[in-house]
Amino acid sequence: MASELLRKEETLAMRRRLIGQSCRLFYSDDPVKIVRARGQYLFDENDKRYLDCISNVHHVGHCHPSVTKAAAEQMDLLNTNTRFLHDNLVLYADRLSATLPERLSVFYFVNSGSEANDLALRLAQQFTQHEDVIVLDHAYHGHLVSLIDISPYKFRKLNGQKEWVHVAPLPDTYRGMYKEDEPNPGQAYADTVKNLIEEVHKKGRKISAFFAESMPSVGGQIILPQGYSAKVAEYVHSAGGVFVADEVQTGFGRVGSHFWAFQLQGADFCPDIVTMGKPMGNGHPISCVATTAEIARAFTGNGVEYFNTFGGNPVSCAIGLAVLDVIEKEDLRGNAQRVGAHLKHLFTKMKSQHKIIGDVRGAGLFVGVELVEDRELRTPATKSAAQVVKRLKVEDRICVSTDGPWESVLKFKPPMCFNMEDAELVVRCIDRILTDMEANIKLEKEDI
Repeated sequence: MASELLRKEETLAMRRRLIGQSCRLFYSDDPVKIVRARGQYLFDENDKRYLDCISNVHHVGHCHPSVTKAAAEQMDLLNTNTRFLHDNLVLYADRLSATLPERLSVFYFVNSGSEANDLALRLAQQFTQHEDVIVLDHAYHGHLVSLIDISPYKFRKLNGQKEWVHVAPLPDTYRGMYKEDEPNPGQAYADTVKNLIEEVHKKGRKISAFFAESMPSVGGQIILPQGYSAKVAEYVHSAGGVFVADEVQTGFGRVGSHFWAFQLQGADFCPDIVTMGKPMGNGHPISCVATTAEIARAFTGNGVEYFNTFGGNPVSCAIGLAVLDVIEKEDLRGNAQRVGAHLKHLFTKMKSQHKIIGDVRGAGLFVGVELVEDRELRTPATKSAAQVVKRLKVEDRICVSTDGPWESVLKFKPPMCFNMEDAELVVRCIDRILTDMEANIKLEKEDI
């Protein structure tokens, strides 16, 4: 490969010269140059191996042979757009429909999570004939203009909040307005949405959609309290709106116990629209919107054709089908449930040994460890979290990143082939780093 002919310093210099500086690198002070990958492992230009705890996109493992084989074979045979009749598109839609509630029966294939969420917004507004959208605080739904407008994580740094966008409190039972001692946090947080809808109506405006990640990621690896989504859906439907579940980060069995994270909210809850993306193609750009026949009819009824040049092409669908096959054949949902539970258990045990660990939360291989300076005040330990990430990379060649409003949450969304030994290694290394950091703090206090 041409990139391997360049020294790391040359690659970095060319990137700084040719690529927009808003496109940031992991470990920007000393980036890792990755030249190949397999499973849950990355390899740099010196063939040093890194354990990948970041890449939820490479869902069934980097460069899975079944996926790359399906891609190459279909690419060698045919790749065209969806205006030509082809089996792969309908076979893939049929396979996806089997994982979803029956009412979510119509599919639109696109190329990224941002495209999927943008289309979901169009579907909601066309169906309801309303404009306004409710989103959760700290939410991120994509990088298109329409999605920056409904992503507090982005718009607060840019042009601010539009009048048609309304922000509900993040249902965070660790640092939110209703904490773990609230008798029914799901109801309490849902009622904040109800109150918000009433305020919107007083302004003479109408709700088209409530948009939420099924487990908010940028918000800090949040697990929604039980009963929240069903109650919010009830309020939103009463207001004439629809419920959009953003599964771009969390779908395809990552939570282990279910195929979709929204299913954690119970069998009686079903969104009106589901968006999916990142893990669908194991690194290949493919995404999708699933919705009801009624919403789809309203979208068709506007008289404007919806055409996506690359969405649902034969190669993308062959890859998507291969990913579903691997998830089933290798029991990756079961693996996510077992390894994720073990990882959470190990971190929870560590919590009793390290006061800096304020909270451990997650489902399957979607886990967050929140670091705090003070457990009572729950002060975010942002600098300590950054130090842990840096030391894991330098000392142990383990790639981890942070999330949350204060970047104080160590997040774990590894490829789904991540195993028990990997989990134990990560926890062991973090334990060593925290022990060392605590010893240094103690020495500093003694010096003072």
